[in-house]
Amino acid sequence: MPDSNKLLLTALNGGKTERKPVWLMRQAGRYLPEYRALREAKGGFLDLVYDPDAAAEITLQPIRRFGFDGAILFSDILIVPHAMGQDLRFEAGEGPRLSPPLIDSGLTALNAVPSRLEPIFETVEKVKQALPAETTFLGFAGSPWTVATYMVAGQGSRDQSEARRLAYRDPAAFGAIIAALVEQTIDYLSRQVKAGVDAVQLFDSWSGSLSPDQFERWVIAPTAAIVAAFKSRHPEVPVIGFPKGAGGKLPAYARETGIDAIGLDETVDPHWAAAALPRDLPIQGNLDPLALIAGGEMLEKAVARIISAFEERPHIFNLGHGILPDTPLSHVEQLLKLVRR
Repeated sequence: MPDSNKLLLTALNGGKTERKPVWLMRQAGRYLPEYRALREAKGGFLDLVYDPDAAAEITLQPIRRFGFDGAILFSDILIVPHAMGQDLRFEAGEGPRLSPPLIDSGLTALNAVPSRLEPIFETVEKVKQALPAETTFLGFAGSPWTVATYMVAGQGSRDQSEARRLAYRDPAAFGAIIAALVEQTIDYLSRQVKAGVDAVQLFDSWSGSLSPDQFERWVIAPTAAIVAAFKSRHPEVPVIGFPKGAGGKLPAYARETGIDAIGLDETVDPHWAAAALPRDLPIQGNLDPLALIAGGEMLEKAVARIISAFEERPHIFNLGHGILPDTPLSHVEQLLKLVRR
């Protein structure tokens, strides 16, 4: 049974709440001065992720400052390929780099290092001990398609061309990468639950680059496999799916993956989504991060439109993507007042 004191968890389970719960993607990060100070003191991004004390502190910072209804684990979607044996580094201004790229070698080049996941579970345990009782604790992982795009190319790209080309040229080789990621992700999320998270989110940040048939094969099918296996182990733990850029493919994703709630990016019309998605499916989203930066009357109108669209169903207020580093703290405070009034 869901904890009735946790508004976000109640909403994820389809229940009615006294007000809309709210959390923000990337709420633990660079827009917070306390985060910037800790990063300057501790070192680079990966140094923070693999330091359980630092990662726990960063996870808790936005809860202390704003009292969000959900805390999301401070980590990264590329921790899983790092544990699978790819070397991972983050270059200033360039983003993540994974080596060797799997475009030519496939999985045969990797020697797994599962111990790289242990600090993440230790972070979860530390956060769980310190988190307010009413705050829902969210774990997460990258969805196989999105993680595979980085593994194949060795870095991010605008159109995920390398992964898409491999998927067409050699679907068996690409399918082996996806299958390995499905297996790893099931175990990774399950370990997060055992360490203390209340719910999990699957981030599919690059799902919008696929054609409909490729979307079915590389987004819907792997997600459905993860959800089915995960729910067999943890039937009471909600799974949020976030297929960014899916657009008109969202109804199929909602019907076929088995997810408990769906996150919408900022390009989705909330009134269309309310009509097109299953009536009892909890929805999360979907304020444009730039509307939050704008603040004032523009923010007020955007918030009102989203809330009115989802008035008749379980809804978790969130952004359509991650909060941007130059977001004024006063605008986050304004957002919370608007949502909670």
